[in-house]
Amino acid sequence: MAEKIIIKIIMEILGAPKEHVEDTMKLVGDKMKKREDTKLIEYKEFPAEPVKDQPFFSSFSEAELEFKTIEDVIGFCFDFMPSSIEFVQPSDLKLNANELNSLLNDLLARLHQYDMVLKNVHAQNTLMKRELDKLKDGKKD
Repeated sequence: MAEKIIIKIIMEILGAPKEHVEDTMKLVGDKMKKREDTKLIEYKEFPAEPVKDQPFFSSFSEAELEFKTIEDVIGFCFDFMPSSIEFVQPSDLKLNANELNSLLNDLLARLHQYDMVLKNVHAQNTLMKRELDKLKDGKKD
């Protein structure tokens, strides 16, 4: 794919305290600017606002980015997890079977990796709950 790819994204962060949310959003913007496979065309951060009836703050940023390949776009999405993405250019994306195979295999590899991490965290959580229950009951092994 020879034509450059331009996308617009929205990044959102939720957390507390307010300063942490804003500092984290700034770090995300700085990381975007430093990526070698990404050209940052435009970037705008918005201040963190309190979330109604919650002890959290929410901030977002908007960015327009340029990439050379669809693989770079997918990699960016995995690394930054934007809440929204819009392809600006080109209006038609044409992928051959090899490009699509590669993209889908990379997607599946990441999903399997995340699934493994999630299962490990779940297993650790289950074990910790069991140990906590033993402590609550005054039992020792």
